Parts: sequence; structure tokens; C-alpha cells
Amino acid sequence: MQYSVLIQYDPTDNIYVASVPELEGCVAHGYTREEAIREIQAAIQIYLEAAKEMEETIPAPMAYVS
Repeated sequence: MQYSVLIQYDPTDNIYVASVPELEGCVAHGYTREEAIREIQAAIQIYLEAAKEMEETIPAPMAYVS
């Protein structure tokens, strides 16, 4: 599954914040865009594994037009 990832720069903390709209609370950050992307990929895996263990419904990725 491929989820949408939003990346925003936070000038107050000088970090990039990455979030996944479909996965409530799935957020990570890094000092570079690349680091934020690596961290959100790990966060997505942890989120999905935890949801499976807790037998929660896993939201499907949003459909997008390419």
C-alpha cells in the first residue's frame, strides 16, 4: 500500500514534519526532507503493525489521479 505523505517545514523548530492523512496520528520529523521521509516510512510500518495486532481496521490509501 502506498499512502499520501504531506511534508511541511517548521521554521520555529527548523525541522520537516511528515504526516499521513489517512493514518490519524501518524507523524514524524527530520532535520532534512530525506530524514523526514525515512522517519515517516518507519512510522507507517509501526502504525500498520500495531493496527494489525490490535485488530483495528486499517484505512485504505486515498485514491489519486496521476
